[in-house]
Amino acid sequence: MQGKISDITKELEEMAELCRINGTIDPELYTKYEVKRGLRDINGKGVLTGLTDVSKIQSYTTIDCEMVPCEGKLYYQGVDIEDIVNGFIREKRLGYEETLYLLLFGKLPTREQLAQLNTMLADYRSLPTSFVRDIIMKAPSPDMMNTLARSVLTLYAYDDCADDTSLPNVLRQCLQLTALVPLISVYGYQAYKHYHDGQSLFIHVPQPDLSTAENILYLLRPDSQYTELEARILDLALVLHAEHGGGNNSTFTMHVVTSSGTDTYSCMAASLGSLKGPKHGGANIKVVKMFDDMKEQIKDWEDEDEIRNYLRDLLNKNAFDRQGLIYGMGHAVYSISDPRAKILRQFVEKLSIEKNRTEEYGLYSRVERLAPEVIAQERKIYKGVSANVDFYSGFVYSMLDLPTELYTPIFAIARMAGWSAHRMEELINQGKIIRPAYKCVAATRQYIPMDERQ
Repeated sequence: MQGKISDITKELEEMAELCRINGTIDPELYTKYEVKRGLRDINGKGVLTGLTDVSKIQSYTTIDCEMVPCEGKLYYQGVDIEDIVNGFIREKRLGYEETLYLLLFGKLPTREQLAQLNTMLADYRSLPTSFVRDIIMKAPSPDMMNTLARSVLTLYAYDDCADDTSLPNVLRQCLQLTALVPLISVYGYQAYKHYHDGQSLFIHVPQPDLSTAENILYLLRPDSQYTELEARILDLALVLHAEHGGGNNSTFTMHVVTSSGTDTYSCMAASLGSLKGPKHGGANIKVVKMFDDMKEQIKDWEDEDEIRNYLRDLLNKNAFDRQGLIYGMGHAVYSISDPRAKILRQFVEKLSIEKNRTEEYGLYSRVERLAPEVIAQERKIYKGVSANVDFYSGFVYSMLDLPTELYTPIFAIARMAGWSAHRMEELINQGKIIRPAYKCVAATRQYIPMDERQ
């Protein structure tokens, strides 16, 4: 049997090599035909493919008709994310549900409107009968994003109006999925740890009086206990990840798939598949693993020269995964600063004190300060480099004792707000099906009869 598998593996390797040889396109052709690879130009500016009211990212300002980098800003429906965060923190409230309302309906909710939304979400936090047993617990996946996508697609079968794309029905579906994705994520993790790692199985029932962030912690922990600071910081992370413009990979996927006229479940599953990618939603896991390696390699976490040397080794492919990257540094849009990272940083130190992890926080701070210097010395760059939100979010989740398997699902839970708003926006404006152009550069060839082929 082992020999047969080995033969098949060899055959697949040979076939894959044939794919590689015949599928490789001359890189110079992208320049020749002015193809914007990744839909971005050489300076990182995105190709305009649509319009949105949902959110705005600002990384440049215009001075004397020239684009000049500025401190990064993020606006949800025109409201500065820093003002949103300062508002609910000042009033000692949790903010994700308020943010969800703002993104969906374009205005900040009154107390009555927010209470109505919270009641609806609480009512929707109930999976179909036996869904946990029949769907989540059968064939549990080691990757919770696959569990999420499979479960979301399966929920289609439980919806009598699954293909109805009228706005009221799609809004209902979006709110239901926003309420259910946290449950599916945690239950999927609990099932996997039970059946694969032999751990005790906990399936807690969500509490109607708790927020999204509070319910995540309540459902995840065996004793359902959490501190006020833990809930506030997880809620803050959800707010900061809730939306980030229409051009990010998973949100653009939402627009593309929605434009085809398909159902909400298919659209959400497609965006989940996009977010799973390590270049998108999985980036914070890379940051945590990089720091785990860094903590082993660096003897003195306060020695800045030792830190610089490690960062140079990263860039020169001599450390960690040898990919030449300092994970968590730099962003496709921001240059001087990522506003989400700035906001999150303010609360990381407080949590590190509560969790007795101030030495690690100090290492993160030094790397954030030193990495741009090292990158500027070692790389030819077209814009500034600063820490992005992934730089600190993984550390935050680690201090919250969240398992790494849930890092990307937490991102997905948060982004349900943005995806829902963009799906509604695409349906409201009824644009054409999104179909960008690809130029074929293959030479025309004659068909060869079977017996004449080599």
